[in-house]
Amino acid sequence: MAAAGAPDGMEEPGMDTEAETVATEAPARPLNCLEAEAAAGAAAEDSGTARGSLQPAPAQPPGDPAAQASVSNGEDAGGGAGRELVDLKIIWNKTKHDVKFPLDSTGSELKQKIHSITGLPPAMQKVMYKGLVPEDKTLREIKVTSGAKIMVVGSTINDVLAVNTPKDAAQQDAKAEENKKEPLCRQKQHRKVLDKGKPEDVMPSVKGAQERLPTVPLSGMYNKSGGKVRLTFKLEQDQLWIGTKERTEKLPMGSIKNVVSEPIEGHEDYHMMAFQLGPTEASYYWVYWVPTQYVDAIKDTVLGKWQYF
Repeated sequence: MAAAGAPDGMEEPGMDTEAETVATEAPARPLNCLEAEAAAGAAAEDSGTARGSLQPAPAQPPGDPAAQASVSNGEDAGGGAGRELVDLKIIWNKTKHDVKFPLDSTGSELKQKIHSITGLPPAMQKVMYKGLVPEDKTLREIKVTSGAKIMVVGSTINDVLAVNTPKDAAQQDAKAEENKKEPLCRQKQHRKVLDKGKPEDVMPSVKGAQERLPTVPLSGMYNKSGGKVRLTFKLEQDQLWIGTKERTEKLPMGSIKNVVSEPIEGHEDYHMMAFQLGPTEASYYWVYWVPTQYVDAIKDTVLGKWQYF
């Protein structure tokens, strides 16, 4: 009896089906849900890593402090990068400080720099370069040159209060007395000098103007005795020199208690001016025919801007 099976040369039914099934399953077996999710996550992570490795590092913004720190050259904040600097010798309390400072900075900014060097508050500073340095003008405008000496005069708040208290009282008393009296230029003691007329060699006046002190002495004026007198402001020594034909008095500006002035009637472009050298009016040193454009500069230089007069 022949065995149950397919005749020779014929395949048994189902053999092709099994072969096809094996061939199909071998290359790509369908993934279950968990395997599919894991494979998708791995692919996304690989893709993000690849993109991150190709992207350049973000540039730091121009104002980023970290970026600036890498090129800092040690200049002060707001300092002279790109600005013209001048070499200054700042002299205060017999001490010299060599400083580089922007030429286009104002007198007010210079006071702040001096404050950082000396600790002297700006309000207590009297800063001088050929007269008081204006706070609202630049060093270029007042023609400061490299190597210039900047003189600074000032004291601590306690010292100023101690000195100014009697000065203030003296000034108030002087003002009260002036209000009770007739104009100074009409008083007999002054008329005898004013009646001599304006000196021929007195310095020219500019009515309605205010100017800084000139670089030369103020000369050609009269004193109370009618003699010629000149005023020299020695800013380096903080002194006022009053010179006559006979002698020159060298007065520390801090010793001058007050400065008073009044226009001369009929010649309002000139003033008569007195420097109070002691506690009373008897100590006034009178000077006549002071050009009006220098009156405020003289008061500011002798008394300082923090004085009230």
